[in-house]
Amino acid sequence: VALGLSHNTASVDVREKLSIPEDEWSAAASALVAASDAIREAAVLSTCNRFEIYLVCDDVFRGTLQATRFLAQRSGLSVAELRKVLFVLPEDEAAWHLLRVSAGLDSLVIGEGQILSQVRRCFEISSAAEGSAGKILSRLLNVAVSAGRRVRSETSIAKGAVSISSAAVELVALKAHPELGVELKDARVAIIGAGKMSRLLVQHLSSRGLPTIHVVNRSVERAEELAKMMPDVELKLHPMDALVNIVRGADIVFTSTAATEPILTVENLPVPDDKHRVMLVDISVPRNVASELGEVDGILVYNVDDLKAVVARNQARRRRLSIEAEALLREEQTEFRNWHHSLGSVPAITKLQERAEGIRAEELQKLSGKLASLTEQEREAVERLTKGIVNKMLHGPMSHIRTLQGVEERTQTLRSLEAMFQLD
Repeated sequence: VALGLSHNTASVDVREKLSIPEDEWSAAASALVAASDAIREAAVLSTCNRFEIYLVCDDVFRGTLQATRFLAQRSGLSVAELRKVLFVLPEDEAAWHLLRVSAGLDSLVIGEGQILSQVRRCFEISSAAEGSAGKILSRLLNVAVSAGRRVRSETSIAKGAVSISSAAVELVALKAHPELGVELKDARVAIIGAGKMSRLLVQHLSSRGLPTIHVVNRSVERAEELAKMMPDVELKLHPMDALVNIVRGADIVFTSTAATEPILTVENLPVPDDKHRVMLVDISVPRNVASELGEVDGILVYNVDDLKAVVARNQARRRRLSIEAEALLREEQTEFRNWHHSLGSVPAITKLQERAEGIRAEELQKLSGKLASLTEQEREAVERLTKGIVNKMLHGPMSHIRTLQGVEERTQTLRSLEAMFQLD
């Protein structure tokens, strides 16, 4: 089961209440499994644009209800409020959804690459020794990562595709002159934060000819690392206590930190004078910029939801590429579905193998007197020969059972198998 919300179903203020930092994904999944008597496996995927939990349940209805209550308690939202925005996808739909997510087809920016690395981290964290993904979720997440890679290597969906960071820069490039009276390349730009998203911002800003960028970060060492990674761009580094002064002197400010509360608020940000306007572009979830700042004259506030207008362009091309990518994903989905369904056949296959081995061993025992004169090497040859015959005889039926997709067909075939070979 997949349970969650995204930019398609919930606003940023709801998403940030459910947001879980990456270093807490494992603990949250473990807490969910521990709190439920119906959930056997769990994995958390929380990004700026989505919050999703993947579950393996003994009872889907009870497990979904318990997971919803768990999220309500954690977020402070009521179950009724969550039900308005949560999607719940059963078995096959859940797998299909994760495949599309990993391929970037469900992203705000279709084809963006960051979500694949986030799904890969979800797989790594969930499948670790302390993770809560078992055999089924580990396999599904691994297939999703492989499928995401395949789509990007076998289609051109990644070509020209943009990340959230580049979409933010594109948004600013479109609005800088109309709203600020200055072109982006001539604007005074600051970035709050020095993580991966900030690095991408620097890359996209520099590609548009911006010569100097101010970077404010709590850890000066982290900012220095960013500067070393971007030797072709002049980055002016500042500690966090310089935040207000840097914002006051900037035309455009991007915020991308891991802070759980707004770092720019009505209380700490001075109102711009009549001649100066400032654009705040918040690409963090939870938000770094308090929504109330958007009501202050001279301050323009944009968040990740505002990027939808930017990425709405070239939809015809993206739809065509999505169709091409989905054809590949269907192949991956079918392969996973066949594997998943085959798990229900394992007990019967094991019984069949044990029954065949018992018959083989019994018949050899009857001939033990006649085989007594054989050398050790000759007896081993007979063992290999009889086991090979049995394995080849069983290969066809077992392969057929593993490929059965319909539940009814598989159930009937297994019943017939058990009756024919007296496996009960």
